[in-house]
Amino acid sequence: MIRARTFIDAKQQSHSNAELNWWIFMRISGLILVFLVLGHIYMTFIQVSESDATFTAVVGKLANPAWKFYDWLILALALMHGTNGARYSIEDYIRTRPNRAWVKGVFYTVVALVFAFGTIGLFSI
Repeated sequence: MIRARTFIDAKQQSHSNAELNWWIFMRISGLILVFLVLGHIYMTFIQVSESDATFTAVVGKLANPAWKFYDWLILALALMHGTNGARYSIEDYIRTRPNRAWVKGVFYTVVALVFAFGTIGLFSI
């Protein structure tokens, strides 16, 4: 696990390219998520008045494939970012390999179900 703040330190601490790629992904996805979520909040709560924020308005907005992709991108990036962060915590706090394996297995299953149900719910509207 990499505990570096700069790319050069991360490159020196990484034991594999996968860990370095995840380190880079966490920085980039976090930055992208900030702008995606702020844009979502602006378009959902600031640009639209409270009286216009109804189920019908949301369904109308989600009729546009671009909005579905925008919301799906938030779902996918947030789940991947959060899952990788939780993986760091699981590796830090669960010491034995068998316990870590079943905890990760259960956790990844739950994440996959949340992603599947979120995707189905988003694209079925």
